[in-house]
Amino acid sequence: MGITRSPQHETEDLSTPLITTHQASSSRPSTADDENSPVEQVALTVPISDDPTLPVLTFRMWVLGAASCVLLSFLNQFFWYRKEPLSVTSVSAQIAVVPLGHLMAKTLTERVFFKGRPYEFTLNPGPFNVKEHVLITIFANSGAGSVYAIHVVTAVKVFYGKDLSFFVSLIVVMTTQVLGFGWAGMFRRYLVEPAAMWWPHNLVQVSLFRALHEKEERSKGGISRNQFFLIAFICSFAYYVFPGYLFQMLTSFSWICWLFPHSVLANQLGSGLHGLGIGALGLDWSTISSYLGSPLASPWFATANVAAGFTLLMYVMTPIMYGFNVYKAKHFPIFSDGLFTSSGQKYNISSIVDSNFQFDVHAYEREGPLYLSTFFAMAYGIGFASLTATIVHVALFHGKEIWEMSKSAFRKETMDVHTRLMSVYKQVPEWWFLCILLVNISFTIFACEHYIDKLQLPWWGVLLACAVAMFFTLPIGIITATTNQTPTLNVITEYIMGYLYPGRPVANMCFKVYGFISMKRALSFLEDFKLGHYMKIPPRTMFMAQVVGTVIAAFVHLGTAWWLMDTIPDICNRALLPANSPWTCPGDHVFYDASVIWGLISPRRIFGDLGTYSAINWFFLFGAIAPALVWLTHRAFPRQHWISLINMPILLGSTVNLPPATAVNYTSWIICGFLSGFVVYRYRRDWWQRHNYVLSGALDAGLAFMGVTLYLFLEMEHVSLKWWGNNLDGCPLATCPTAKDIIVEGCPVN
Repeated sequence: MGITRSPQHETEDLSTPLITTHQASSSRPSTADDENSPVEQVALTVPISDDPTLPVLTFRMWVLGAASCVLLSFLNQFFWYRKEPLSVTSVSAQIAVVPLGHLMAKTLTERVFFKGRPYEFTLNPGPFNVKEHVLITIFANSGAGSVYAIHVVTAVKVFYGKDLSFFVSLIVVMTTQVLGFGWAGMFRRYLVEPAAMWWPHNLVQVSLFRALHEKEERSKGGISRNQFFLIAFICSFAYYVFPGYLFQMLTSFSWICWLFPHSVLANQLGSGLHGLGIGALGLDWSTISSYLGSPLASPWFATANVAAGFTLLMYVMTPIMYGFNVYKAKHFPIFSDGLFTSSGQKYNISSIVDSNFQFDVHAYEREGPLYLSTFFAMAYGIGFASLTATIVHVALFHGKEIWEMSKSAFRKETMDVHTRLMSVYKQVPEWWFLCILLVNISFTIFACEHYIDKLQLPWWGVLLACAVAMFFTLPIGIITATTNQTPTLNVITEYIMGYLYPGRPVANMCFKVYGFISMKRALSFLEDFKLGHYMKIPPRTMFMAQVVGTVIAAFVHLGTAWWLMDTIPDICNRALLPANSPWTCPGDHVFYDASVIWGLISPRRIFGDLGTYSAINWFFLFGAIAPALVWLTHRAFPRQHWISLINMPILLGSTVNLPPATAVNYTSWIICGFLSGFVVYRYRRDWWQRHNYVLSGALDAGLAFMGVTLYLFLEMEHVSLKWWGNNLDGCPLATCPTAKDIIVEGCPVN
């Protein structure tokens, strides 16, 4: 599903003498079309040459790589519990290590130790080079983002108030992080080597590597990519002081609430954080990129699919359901991830948990059924639809390709230039991945059986979770590799275990992280493999960096989370925290709510024959039919190429982050994606080619560095600024119900 490259656009060659595709593939005649990727964005960004003599496994790489992994793991876990989670991406480390690498190259001794022996080495093999830099960034990628299994630890210790030891927590975190290597090894040939699997987000880092390492002559009156990056970085760094501290309303600017501050309806419509976000805009890069990633890395057709899916859910389905008071919608906020009683009050979850940490049926009957906001219920329905849509879409649009790949086992004529250049390096043997997979599954089964009282997950649950992850890795991987959007498995894993093993919330959470996160980690490993593929890093070296980085990240993430839970009073407890406290844990609240819905109460009592929302299951059928209709329409009108760009898994699954993401995150992201992927890409292609991905990296880095600076020098010292410009959103009534006689504190009574 790539975009065909126009022949007039050629990629700039690196300035140093390198091996080209002609040298790597002498057995086959090369043509002009062989010289680059058939995907235009790749052809415009990725070099088609290689220098296999560059040293990679250097002392500098190990020191800077491990340090980057530790620092990013700490920072991302530290900021994950905050109201607006700040994601410090590997781009920050990618930039920060450049002067350090050059400094080490100038100051370290060049002496060769154990000279003449097989294990001779030197601390300084020469100038700091791009391949070392790529491998350091792979290390940093291991610490970027969050470790999903930490949600299990937080839910048990903080929300349920139960005991969970550090050792048991480490087992869950480590095994879920490493399990993905197995699926990555199985599907490398389908998701890394083919040119059509281009992994759009990698082009941001490739573009930045070239800007930092290539010598570029500046055109008269113009600026180089290095200079552009520096200017954009400084601007991003300086600007974030406004939404981050001085004028926080820039995070979500809702003008409708300004005009009608005392109207519940206007607040519901205009709030970008607690409502539909009509007209709301976030002039803050963290608002734009925190949940959907950089919009500058998203191809326009994928952005358009996200926009269509968001509009369908937020501006069509939700208002209709709320207007007709479906499922008592007006008793609750229009947009909320909360769990409610029929009278609109927060549900007391602790009252339906017995002393064995299982579901108390009699207490639930006494308390009454649990209700969701209508938006939350519709979001789950869309999640159901995206799962079946993913399977059907991949079968119809990519089934033939997958079958041909399986039969051909990558005959040489199917290789693109990058795969041919990589053929000079030793590949990672399949049995390496297989051994990691089997050992990890065996250890997970042993741990779950040995600590069954704490983890609640039986041995068959581990095997079933692995089967689910293996089944979905390929179809979801294809969608991620071509659109930069990833449908998730969290709903289907929760649904399956909730039916098979109800009343046990920890078992449900563990099943979700083994079934969902092992797949997600596999995609992360595959994305890094593709980055190494583009930058010509030896595969075995890549594998080593990924394994070591993953292990380091698991220890640091868990250690940081444990420290925060022990030192911050009432962390995540919104009812007890001070009004301006940043430690509200939005992602963990959604995870906890899901454990209650699917694990404790069980889907049968929510979405099944005993529940209120049984009609939501029809979304499974709708999701299966939707891509089939697109495929049939495409077959009927083959000349209308835009039809094939309708990607139902992305269109339906685009709202998977809602909540904890809010409307303003989507509206701002869609606007930026339109400007970059459509306007600039179509009308200023030369500028887009040189600066688009560099700009994305600069915005990420500037935000991250200023965010950390603000925390260290202001928030840690409890220095705050109180004025109306720091009143986020300015829509205090957006969370109020509109049904008659429903009394909620702080809300008017209708």
